[in-house]
Amino acid sequence: MDTQTVVILDFGSQYTQLIARRIREQNVFSVVLPCTAPLSKVQAHHPIGMILSGGPSSVYDADAPAADPRVLSLGVPVLGICYGLQFIVHHLGGKVRPAPKHEYGHAEAVLEDSATPLFAGLPPSIHVWMSHGDEALELPAGFHRTAATSNALAGIADEERRIWAVQFHPEVHHTPLGAQVIKNFLFAICQARGDWTPARFIESTVAQVREKVGAGHVICGLSGGVDSSVAAMLVHRAIGSRLTCIFVNNGVLRKNEFRNVQENLRGKLGLNIVAVNAGARFLEKLAGVTDPEIKRKRIGAEFIAVFEEEAQRIAQETGGPDGKLEWLVQGTLYPDVIESSSVKGPSQTIKSHHNVGGLPERMKLKLIEPLRDLFKDEVRRIGRDLGMPEEILGRQPFPGPGLAAGDERGRDGRPADIRVYGSHSRRVLRGRHDRRLGPASLRGAPAHLQPHRERGARHQPRGLRRDLKAARNH
Repeated sequence: MDTQTVVILDFGSQYTQLIARRIREQNVFSVVLPCTAPLSKVQAHHPIGMILSGGPSSVYDADAPAADPRVLSLGVPVLGICYGLQFIVHHLGGKVRPAPKHEYGHAEAVLEDSATPLFAGLPPSIHVWMSHGDEALELPAGFHRTAATSNALAGIADEERRIWAVQFHPEVHHTPLGAQVIKNFLFAICQARGDWTPARFIESTVAQVREKVGAGHVICGLSGGVDSSVAAMLVHRAIGSRLTCIFVNNGVLRKNEFRNVQENLRGKLGLNIVAVNAGARFLEKLAGVTDPEIKRKRIGAEFIAVFEEEAQRIAQETGGPDGKLEWLVQGTLYPDVIESSSVKGPSQTIKSHHNVGGLPERMKLKLIEPLRDLFKDEVRRIGRDLGMPEEILGRQPFPGPGLAAGDERGRDGRPADIRVYGSHSRRVLRGRHDRRLGPASLRGAPAHLQPHRERGARHQPRGLRRDLKAARNH
């Protein structure tokens, strides 16, 4: 059975990942594409529906994101949200203008068209979250108003063309009944089945890996974290002992990490792990270094050297074609994929320390990324269905450079008693804490991109900031 997909076109909103998550919470698969994606790429997903996100631009700006207006005539249901509503109005012949009164925060929307399926089961008025400085002045032919606040239009529809739009944000918790709006769009309008489940994902991913790898051998750079561990378990289920995981002790791991990871993943789950205790050579490279960026780069370069040595040895032992390995497992997650192609969004590039992305080209390894369509909480759900213990799935993120990222002093100014665990135990090398080495948190788009339309994350209420951070990291 084919996977039903809802395509989200991202116009640069900081809430886009929340939209994707709200859809997936209903067991419906969603993908995020930049609004500049070619029409053919949108059609390649065979979407059952499309959602146009919000964004910091105005449709009449010279540098407004250049989406293809033909996405509105594909014949599939469309839901515009905030900027998405204005995009629809602007490109179908209506008029959008700066609003005389901007709306930021809570508002009450009166649902004027109770018969529209988008508002099925909702009361006559609902509390909503607004974040806009423009408004639709004139609607395109065929559209009618479906909702309004005391200040502005809040919803429109042309059901003959299967297009709906709302000015508020149904994806955030500050719109308490917003989940019902999204649910109505998915099931009442798009006729979604709601059958995208962990069990089905595991079954299809295992089959895809088996077909892709064939009789080949695969290696995985195992960190002991949630992402690489679940990715390794999925590939292990597909090809068994033909997966070899390389786990490198870089000398700056958490206490007992080198032993615990082996006990959990080899001893309890049966993964084929090559454990390399290279702490001494890493610490030698870091001796006397205080700059955190230099430390990060040296740790990364030495990891690549160790990894390449072990990969060559494994290739010789496994007798691959011409003594070479072909496949590398990486724990890439969906936020990394989204951010690498964001449109004026809050993040622009994949974190340089997140994945083993810097391996030399001469290794000519092809990637297997079984988790690239998943958010963090979905990875944990997959891990539970794979029978992995909570001791692994509940782990907190830890930077690749490990304790080398720590500061030599505590908050009270006294030297911090931080130890480096490896073949040698010693104090962490001196250097100021570098936040770039820790788990990434979602930040707002640059101020010049959000002067008055969609507020940056730091200016949102605490609960909404929590939503945004959860969409990125959990």
